Amino acid sequence: MKPEDQNIEQPENEAVENIENTEETEKSEKKGFFGKGGKSKEVVKLEKKIEELEQTNAETFAKLQRISADYANFQKRAPKQIADSVAYQKIGIIKSLLPSIDNFEHALNGAKTAESMDTVIEGIQMVFDHMLDALKAHGVERISSLGEQFDPSLHEAMMRRAEEGKPENEVVEEFQSGYKVGEQVIRPCKVIVNKLPEEEKPAPEETEQKETENEEE
Repeated sequence: MKPEDQNIEQPENEAVENIENTEETEKSEKKGFFGKGGKSKEVVKLEKKIEELEQTNAETFAKLQRISADYANFQKRAPKQIADSVAYQKIGIIKSLLPSIDNFEHALNGAKTAESMDTVIEGIQMVFDHMLDALKAHGVERISSLGEQFDPSLHEAMMRRAEEGKPENEVVEEFQSGYKVGEQVIRPCKVIVNKLPEEEKPAPEETEQKETENEEE
């Protein structure tokens, strides 16, 4: 081979090596910027985040389905539980009244052979007291009315009657007892209320004068 041919071939080899080195450098740079499969690091991070969110979403949806199923079951159970509770309360009240019915039956049978009316009355009174105790055990109380000032939230006025010596609007007679549970009125008392004649009503001036005298004393 001629010397001039060697000089020509050597630069060509160097050029090829430079091109190969440049390609390798570009590949290395790309490999540093892109992840596996030619994806950038940011894309890989986003895909990982999406996978995490999809998993969280699936878990949340599964929880929601369980809660929805529990609520549906509760809706089915609740009416039955309420009905059972009401039935249980009814049974409790009935059981508490059964002894009173038994005593009343004994009183009726005893009245047939009773030597005096006092014995019959005593038996009836015992039954009555027992029934009041049974109601009281369930929170039921009688409403006081006789001698009290008329209260429309507790009393129902059947009529008015004038009785001297008693204040205006005082309950002077009770037709029918009233009952309440706590502050809730089950049935108001039916009563007669005192109504003084017009001439017996104290004048407003006299009332104010008496109040002034009482305050001074």
